[in-house]
Amino acid sequence: QVQLVESGGGLVQAGGSLRLSCAASGRTASSYGLEWFRQTPGKKREFVATISGRGGTGYYADSVKGRFTISRDYAENTVFLQMNSLKPEDTAVYYCAARSPVNNGIEHWGQGTQVTVSS
Repeated sequence: QVQLVESGGGLVQAGGSLRLSCAASGRTASSYGLEWFRQTPGKKREFVATISGRGGTGYYADSVKGRFTISRDYAENTVFLQMNSLKPEDTAVYYCAARSPVNNGIEHWGQGTQVTVSS
């Protein structure tokens, strides 16, 4: 079992920055891929960013490319999402997700953290 706890959300003005954190715990947590998704009311949860392997290459949704940066501290089993140049359309609940190394599916979700960007 893997537990995910997000933090760092809040209210920020357009053009501002926030840094989200997701701490993963559990016996097998270090073997899971950690990713970020977001969701707004009435819409499907959408992919935001993932980070591959220990080389730390990030992959991003087109809507956040160039503004968001994902990173991972393997020693602390924590993944971060640095969000710069925030826009009102980035307003959403952001979720951390753990992807299984066995079947490549998302098996665990965090509780979510609200990010609100005012215009």
